[in-house]
Parts: sequence; C-alpha cells; structure tokens
Amino acid sequence: MRILRAAFVLAAFLPAIHAQKRMVIIDQDADGPGESNQMAILSLLQSPQTQVLGVTVVTGNAWRDEEVQHTLRTLELVGRTDVPVVPGAVFPLVRTEPETLAAERMYGRVAWLGAWRNPSANFPHGQGKVHGPWEVPVLREGAPHTKALDEDAAHFLVRQVRAHPGQITIYEGGPLTNIALAISLDAHFAGQTKGIVMMGGSLNPQTEDPEFATSPRHEFNFWFDPEAAHIVLRAPWPRVDVTTVDISIKAMFSKDMFDAIAKSSSPAARYIAKYAVDRYYMWDELAACAWLDPAIITKVRDLYMDVDLGHNANYGNTLTWNEKDKPGTGVRLVHAQTDLDLTRFQKMFIDLMSRPRN
Repeated sequence: MRILRAAFVLAAFLPAIHAQKRMVIIDQDADGPGESNQMAILSLLQSPQTQVLGVTVVTGNAWRDEEVQHTLRTLELVGRTDVPVVPGAVFPLVRTEPETLAAERMYGRVAWLGAWRNPSANFPHGQGKVHGPWEVPVLREGAPHTKALDEDAAHFLVRQVRAHPGQITIYEGGPLTNIALAISLDAHFAGQTKGIVMMGGSLNPQTEDPEFATSPRHEFNFWFDPEAAHIVLRAPWPRVDVTTVDISIKAMFSKDMFDAIAKSSSPAARYIAKYAVDRYYMWDELAACAWLDPAIITKVRDLYMDVDLGHNANYGNTLTWNEKDKPGTGVRLVHAQTDLDLTRFQKMFIDLMSRPRN
C-alpha cells in the first residue's frame, strides 16, 4: 500500500517537475554540421533543466535556408524532431553585401564575412566559395526528412512570448535580426520575456588572434546586423546577459573534450564524434551553458552597451559606457561576461553531450 501511495504521489508530482523547466527559444545562425551553432543548440536540448519551445533561424555564418536544413537534420539525428524549426530573416535590416565589400576597399579586410565569404576578382582574400541565399548545397550529414514550421521567426517569437508571459528566455547565438523584427512587431515583446542571453560584443580581448588583437571592438554577430543589435540592446528586457569575445576566446573545443564525448553512445555524442571536426572557440556553447549554470562565469562587467551605426570603419563595433559616462539616449544595462571557470564549463559540456536523449 505504501508503495502504491508513493507511486500516486510521484505521478502527481511529475507534471509539476515538468512545469518547472526553464522555457527557452533558441535563435541561431545555424551553420553546420557540427559547428559551434549546432553544438549550442544541442547544449540546450540536452539539458534536463530546459523546455526548448523552438529554434528560430537567421542568416549569419551561412544563409538561412541552408541553416534551416542543417538544423532539421541535427534534430533528426539526435531524436528531437518534436522541436519546431522556424525560418527567420534572410538579410540584415540595413547592411548589404555590396556595401560591405566596398567598405573593405576603404577600410581593409574583414576577418569573417559569414554568408558573404565568397571570393571575387576584386577580393582575392575571399574566404571560400559559397552559394547564394536561395541555394541549398548537398548536406554532408544528409538531407532532412522533416520540414520547417510554416511561420516566420518574428511572429513565432511574439506568439510564444504572449502565450507564456514572463516565462521565456531568449537565447541568441547569431545576428539579432529576428529579435529586432519581433520587437518591431510587438513593443511589449522584450518586456514580457524573462530576459535575453546572447553571444555578442567585444570589449578588450587579450589575445594574439589578429581578428581581435587589431580590432578589439569587432564581433561578428553585432557587426553583421548593427541596426538589429542596436534595437535589441535598447529594448526593455528584464535582464540582458552578453557572452563577449573576451571570454569566448578562453574556451576552445579541445581534443580532450572531443575524445571524452566520443566515448559516449548518446545520439548527441555520436553526432559530435562524426561531424564536430574543427577545434575552435566555443562561442555559442559557452553562452548556452552559462545560462544553464551561471556559476561557470567568474567575472562580469555591468555596462551600458550599444553598437556604432556610423557607416565608417567602426560600423558595427561594440560601444560601452559606465553609469557615470553613459549618454542620455536610452542605452540599457547589460551583464557582460569576461571570465570563466574553464574546467567547470568543459565538464558540463562533456556531461551534456554524453547524456541520453533528453
């Protein structure tokens, strides 16, 4: 009888456990397979803490349509086709590829052009031949069998936040175009969330990496769509957490991490073992894991943050002020992460990827 009563109590308690999960919408420039973007998605999918309401996709590291296909296929391979994938913005709000390439003539080479990394006669330093915005190449991981949601990302974001006011955190791992469009659709959108966590911005990274050593305020997500970043950073979020370049470059996806994950037979681990061949900074995974476990972050700077919108050499660079020096133009406070407990982060990521399907 006691066992039966305990079973009834547990059954009654299970919905409450599920209800306590932290709701999140993932907005991502989801290049793949096995890139930082896809591994960040996996980090949030694999966590027992989270209820992922959807993955909205934005052009950034690659074009949106290809990224949608990569994301659908990732979800198939790890058994999470219950999570909707929603296409978002194809182009930034203002910045264009021709303008950007013209600016390179005047101000010098941009280290990473994302979806625009195709070479041309005038730019022999191009970063690899890619396709146009409406073409989807053959995927290395195979074509997905599932389809994206028949809704655009901005409306999906607004709809979900209205349905769960005060409960959803927005996780942003790419340019902020989709989020800016959601704010433009609904002026109350940001204020009805629990907040936003994003990989973005750069303060003063201590590195010999020339991409940042010679341009310490440059960061791709803000740079690719500066106007969108400007809109998002000035919106009335309850809280804004920013994983900056300063901390991201301290978290490399090491061979030891890869080898530890590859020992697991979980679907996520098998995906990483097969497709995560690069050893690079864990930009987006760190932002995701820091939201799941804030104790990973050991140093934070509370700053007022914006983006330079001048169409000059600094277009898209990160701007910051302290309380005393901030302008009276509506800039808002962000919590800018600058240092971490690397061992704790590495262990957490390995554990997440090694877990059975969530």
